[in-house]
Amino acid sequence: MYRKFKLLLILILTAFCISAKSQNSQVLYYMNLPQAHLLNPAIRPSNKVYIGLPVISGVNLNINNNILNFKDIFIEGQPIDSIAFISEKFDADRFLSEKSDYNFLKPEALVQVFGLGFSPRKDLYVFADYNMRMESSFLFPKDLFRMAFYEHESLAGNSYDLSTLKAGIMAYNEIGLGVSKNFTDELHIGFKAKMLLGIYSARITTNEFEASIENDYSQTWNADLRMDISAPVKIEWDEENNPSDLIVYDARFESVKGVVKEVLNTRNIGFGVDFGAVYNISDRLSVSAAVTDLGFINWKKDISSVTGVSQFEFTGENIQDVYEGSADFNDIVAAYVDSLKSSIVFTETNQPFSTKLSYGISAGVNYNLTKSFSLGMLSYNRFLDSRYQQALTLSANLNLRNLFSASLAYTTANYRRDNLGFGIAFKPGWFQIYAMADRIPLAWKKVQTEEGRNIPIPEFWNTAHLRLGMNLCFGNRTISGKLDKK
Repeated sequence: MYRKFKLLLILILTAFCISAKSQNSQVLYYMNLPQAHLLNPAIRPSNKVYIGLPVISGVNLNINNNILNFKDIFIEGQPIDSIAFISEKFDADRFLSEKSDYNFLKPEALVQVFGLGFSPRKDLYVFADYNMRMESSFLFPKDLFRMAFYEHESLAGNSYDLSTLKAGIMAYNEIGLGVSKNFTDELHIGFKAKMLLGIYSARITTNEFEASIENDYSQTWNADLRMDISAPVKIEWDEENNPSDLIVYDARFESVKGVVKEVLNTRNIGFGVDFGAVYNISDRLSVSAAVTDLGFINWKKDISSVTGVSQFEFTGENIQDVYEGSADFNDIVAAYVDSLKSSIVFTETNQPFSTKLSYGISAGVNYNLTKSFSLGMLSYNRFLDSRYQQALTLSANLNLRNLFSASLAYTTANYRRDNLGFGIAFKPGWFQIYAMADRIPLAWKKVQTEEGRNIPIPEFWNTAHLRLGMNLCFGNRTISGKLDKK
């Protein structure tokens, strides 16, 4: 049982590190690709017409986290099911010194179902998209890690605020229509309006969540939590008014028609906008800025809203007791869960709710050394509630009309300065094929499989991004063999 639990935990933690931050790709910004308008609607490609075919035109997987790296999960040279942070050799001081008061995990994904862009005239570019997106966000207070890893003596006599603990996930359809117009030879402004159709959503928010540890190491917990769900599920309640089961409406997915009806339902409606600008200071130097993903979704279908208020006491074991051999990791988790379940008071409200998108602000500078080769700098800030993440990228970019495009980028993000990214695109005939990654791991460790084989694992990978796809592209905006201005 313990082995199975460890394997499950490894899968979850590994997914934290490599599963699918924002839909932003630092590498994509200065590449000559139609998808660049996802980052700044004022940017337009050199081709006159592009068509994005279902699914194959763009798949984007992303994650940002400042909590775990592979070195926090695996032990070098040890079997793959050895979990680093419950090993007695785990350096808790090193781990906690790397944590901030805002510890996040943000897996996200985007699939471009359809895309279209064309230039009806030289100074105007029109584009439309249908994207399916999944966004999730998990926030963990630093005090949570302190309580888990530090010895009882250093924790006693203090209170710990855990109220910033949050979790949320949602999937939705994004249908957008945008334009990019040259108002002057130097200034180009873009705007995109988006209708958002929610598929499912679940979130947990905290009004109060704190713990006090007494000198005898006993713990008193106070919690006031809320969970909102919009999904084809129903919560079953027992006689004591506690959740007893979760019923999934499987019948809705027994036919293709039913699946389409669920995915394209119009009861969870929202709206969003992107806007941006590009200004050419000279033939060589340009600056740009954009705001993307300003929007919201109102959730009204299949609502389950539950509040839970709890106060309970716990004897006080933590991971230090696992190191010392006086407690089992499974037993500690089970004891916390049992204490919470026996003390919490639930109230079902089933009220509609709203979620805001995490919006981004970008600003860039691009300098053309030659007609085809440029150097770029891009600052990107992602906002969630009152917090934000920042990334700064320096890139070298090669764009040979719309035949070939490549970008080599160096990014500082998530408290790390070893993020090397690369993107490439080429166009044999009408087909434009592209692939890019914003985080190429440079340091590797080895762990052992059950058969004793060593497999390489990236040592640091708290930012991961992969985007690839294929477009149909026609025409090239040229004047006497030169590209006209974007």
